[in-house]
Amino acid sequence: MRYQISGKQLDIGDALQTHVKTELGETLDKYSQRPTDAFVVFSRGTPGYRCEISVHLSTGLTAAAKGAGTEVYAAFEDCREHLDKQLRRYKRRLKDHQRNRLEPVEFGDAGMYVLAADTGIGESEPESLAPVIVAEMEAKVPTLSVGEAVMQMEIAGKPMLVFRNEKHGGVNVVHRREDGNVGWIDPRHIK
Repeated sequence: MRYQISGKQLDIGDALQTHVKTELGETLDKYSQRPTDAFVVFSRGTPGYRCEISVHLSTGLTAAAKGAGTEVYAAFEDCREHLDKQLRRYKRRLKDHQRNRLEPVEFGDAGMYVLAADTGIGESEPESLAPVIVAEMEAKVPTLSVGEAVMQMEIAGKPMLVFRNEKHGGVNVVHRREDGNVGWIDPRHIK
């Protein structure tokens, strides 16, 4: 497994890197036998330190967690506990996902754009309705079933996931609703 451990405006020493690799490796071995990459980022927060972990599994799923603490090690342990809880909670689903899927998840390329925020301060009416593009990037859109998409969204801790529906190949969206339920948008099925 490949580890990428970095710090934002923070020096990461060898002892911390060794600790992260050992502890995170044990957690991942417990729940998923085939992780491919782990990205760990440490940063300074207002009260102390923050840690973010993102783990890519060979099936195409991504698990992510965040943690905070007064010390760097405490922030990592909090984050690792969150990841452990997610993986434990979805262990059965992950096993079913790996058993039912014979091949890894396919990813298609898509354009992703960052648009400038419209502050509206001191402006009467915009000259054009076309938004200003700040950045252009490439995004990967997975081909999943709806159940897999919901699981991926929850494991990654994201509020929304855009995916290609494996049944019909159309673009779909699952999202976390304000009432706590999950919404599914499928433009092909309009009643």
